[in-house]
Amino acid sequence: MGKAKIEHIRKRDGSVVPFSPQKIEGAIYKALAATKAGDGELAASLARRVVEVVAERFAGSVPSVEDVQDIVEEALMTQGYANVAKAYVLYRQQRAYLRRLKQVIGVRDDLKLSVNAIKVLERRYLLRDEEGNIKETPAQLFRRVARTVAAVETNFDPAADVKELEQAFFELMSHLEFLPNTPTLMNAGAPLGQLSACFVLPVEDSIVDIFETLKHMAIIHQSGGGTGFSFSHLRPKGDIVRSTKGVASGPVSFMKIFDAATAVMKQGGKRRGANMGILGAHHPDIVEFVLAKSDGTSLSNFNISVAVTDEFMELASQGRKWPLVNPRTGREVQSINARELLDMIVDNAWRTGDPGLIFLDEINRHNPTPQLGYLEATNPCGELPLLPYESCNLGSINLARMVSDGEIDWQKLGRVVHLAVHFLDNVIEANVFPLPQIEEITRRGNRKIGLGVMGFADALLKMGIPYNSEAGLETAERIIKFISEEARQASAELAARRGVFPNFAGSIHDRPNGPRLRNATVLSIAPTGTISIIAGCSSGIEPLFALAFVRNVMEGTRLLEVNPTFEQVARERGFFSPELMEQVAKQGTLREIGGIPEDVRRVFVTDWDIAPEWHVRMQAVFQKYTDNSVSKTINLPPQATPEDIRRIYTLAHELKCKGITIYRYGSKKQQVLTLAGDMPEATIEPVPYVTADSEYAGGCPYGACPF
Repeated sequence: MGKAKIEHIRKRDGSVVPFSPQKIEGAIYKALAATKAGDGELAASLARRVVEVVAERFAGSVPSVEDVQDIVEEALMTQGYANVAKAYVLYRQQRAYLRRLKQVIGVRDDLKLSVNAIKVLERRYLLRDEEGNIKETPAQLFRRVARTVAAVETNFDPAADVKELEQAFFELMSHLEFLPNTPTLMNAGAPLGQLSACFVLPVEDSIVDIFETLKHMAIIHQSGGGTGFSFSHLRPKGDIVRSTKGVASGPVSFMKIFDAATAVMKQGGKRRGANMGILGAHHPDIVEFVLAKSDGTSLSNFNISVAVTDEFMELASQGRKWPLVNPRTGREVQSINARELLDMIVDNAWRTGDPGLIFLDEINRHNPTPQLGYLEATNPCGELPLLPYESCNLGSINLARMVSDGEIDWQKLGRVVHLAVHFLDNVIEANVFPLPQIEEITRRGNRKIGLGVMGFADALLKMGIPYNSEAGLETAERIIKFISEEARQASAELAARRGVFPNFAGSIHDRPNGPRLRNATVLSIAPTGTISIIAGCSSGIEPLFALAFVRNVMEGTRLLEVNPTFEQVARERGFFSPELMEQVAKQGTLREIGGIPEDVRRVFVTDWDIAPEWHVRMQAVFQKYTDNSVSKTINLPPQATPEDIRRIYTLAHELKCKGITIYRYGSKKQQVLTLAGDMPEATIEPVPYVTADSEYAGGCPYGACPF
């Protein structure tokens, strides 16, 4: 007779699954690495001994996970590895604590996500029954989304293997290689069915049109979307209103009405409403607009940006006059010094974080459908210039999961890009659009999609490449160029089977020997926000905001989070200790901490270790290959000057970015990131650690990105 063999193991939830000796070996290896007591060969040897003991003791029965872990501890002790056993015990205790926290949250975690990811899912994404009880697990959420998005495949191919596609979509999401935007996760397979994050609505110069747009904004916010507006067509304050013989109140007054409506709408929703308000630099009310958020309380539901042209930037550099034009008459009503206006924009951005800039000429040089109109507004985070009533659905590839043995797995990345483009095009079909005008230009018009990335900073760390280096820029260019080429190829392959987007004729893609695309645009770099928390990776293309920090997971519970790549390197290089991690959490950065090898210090940089010019250059590299736009916040330390911001704005224009946003730490009263030593508004004691709220993933420390 052969040796006894264990084939199954009972999990903590009572389910019985195949027994995996590899998991035992992996756990032992982690304990050995943590104590520098051995290598993979020793881990394999010890794991074989554990498997033998398990087989002897549980012959003819099914051991539990706890039974196996007890035997691992016993084997480590009897083989003379007491320190390793201690590390393993501490690991078990930590895991048990995290499991208890998840039980408190009330979500069964079937994907082994972080506690904070589970909390975010519980608060926003998981479906509930009529009594408000959660009725799905994270895996069931992804299955719901995959099933809904795959089901429309038969619209194009009645013989399609929908089950196979559903499984491919499910694995893409459950492996955290790609996640779609928040409305898709919330609403796919649910009664609402609205799957897009980003919308632009027109604001025309009449009371009827303005309040029709306000109604449409409310409908979109109710469905989970965010809205962008250009207020540039509204007549200026004090201008004549012939129908009433009165005077106009101007764009800012109407923005306040939109802001108030958003505040009312968000009180009952799963996610806060978000808006982008844009005014052209030519508008006579531009000064009032620039100062609109200077009191720190007005327009709290708006990001605002000034729309500038190449001519404006040139005149500002020369200190020349800039005409202000009444949009109702088309006539110049006064002029202002362009440099002084830019100085005012810079000064207010330094004080409050607003306004940003969008570069209209650069945006419209890449307008995919110029025959349909001029692009003058973006979604709330700026990564999608859209025509009136256009919408776009987003999704991001987790680049951290595309790195293997310190290199990008190009084959895997290519496969994920093609499947993600297929997914996003299907979302357009599965979508229940909130307004018929939106459905017309989105589904039966331009079919724009916005495939982006997250986990870029994590990927660089895994490859040992500093963010703020020429190698970092070169790596970024290789990645986004590859994604751009593969995404266009995927869109062309879909077009061959499904047809080009309906407005293809007359578009910039309509040229001899050019690719015939299914989608007018394919790429967009979004800030990701909560989906990067679910995926357990850095946000968008942002650097890390801290290597270790304390997370406010829920009321009364704070968890220390350490970047896993940094922890792994610290253990492998022999400088790991709990005390060091605590010290790093007090500063977030390695800048003033001793005992760190210089090459490690060089690679593991954080937001404020990086000079602003590197931030802008990185944004420009991604913009070079992104047909929509790139959302990125240039974070600045408290001591940054207005002149620093002027240089950033000027460099962004020179490097052909489509927009630019800065944030100087401390320039708003309320923040979702607090540095050690600061006193948050709600406390009287300084915080001892870098502290982040539950939904902060990186990017702007003011507020959580809603997408």
